[in-house]
Amino acid sequence: MRNERARELTDKALTQLSEALAAGKSDTLEAFLRIAARFRHYSFRNQMLIATQRPDATQVAGFRAWKKLGRFVRAGEKGILIVAPVPIPQGGPAANGESAPPEMRFKAAYVFDISQTEGEPLPELDAVSGDPGAHPQVVRELVARKGITLEYVDDLPGALGTSSGGRIRIVRDLTPGREFEVLVHELAHEMLHRDADRATRSHAVCETEAEAVAFIVCEAIGLTTGTAAADYIQLEQGSAELLAASLARIRDAAAEILETILGEGQKLTAPEAASA
Repeated sequence: MRNERARELTDKALTQLSEALAAGKSDTLEAFLRIAARFRHYSFRNQMLIATQRPDATQVAGFRAWKKLGRFVRAGEKGILIVAPVPIPQGGPAANGESAPPEMRFKAAYVFDISQTEGEPLPELDAVSGDPGAHPQVVRELVARKGITLEYVDDLPGALGTSSGGRIRIVRDLTPGREFEVLVHELAHEMLHRDADRATRSHAVCETEAEAVAFIVCEAIGLTTGTAAADYIQLEQGSAELLAASLARIRDAAAEILETILGEGQKLTAPEAASA
């Protein structure tokens, strides 16, 4: 009976996620991508200049670029000096008859970190939220039974969690819902992507599978997921087609985790689980 309930919850969540992916990018993701495209990519030299002057900088842009984003540099803020290229047009064609490439000179320019500005908030992707209750401890015990080491760390460059073959690392001090989602995501990698066939699966497939498992489990225990899973999958170049191709593997991993939660006597809090 428990196994059937886990499969039922898994299939329902998979249908929901598939429909979200097939519908295309969410409004939240579209807004996020538009903003991200407006931030310039800086050379290694300028990255070093920024790091030297303001090591805590996270998002930098020029005065006018911030203004276009609805944010304004606060009075009295000191700019971060970078070197900006300025093309010098050539007077005539090159020897082969084609336009000569412009020469470059460089000038000093200034950018500002987001912490130096105020105004309209930048769009953020949806994140899983809510109270997972006692479920995280049940999943942590499953992680231990599988012989996987779980470690909480202060920082992981560019990530909230990592999985490296028998070891999961998670950034500490996340919100309870976000921590649970990251934990299940990384556990899914350990369950699905440490076998001999790992090399045959692309990064997009692996991330689609892991995030789909996390979405199913989070939905089943009643966390608020919004567009978080679909947005993440699409950012990682995943799609409804990749999801469909991996259905059996996703179902098995998600059902195993849910059966563990149910088997430990934990009550699912999602509305549809009331009759379980």
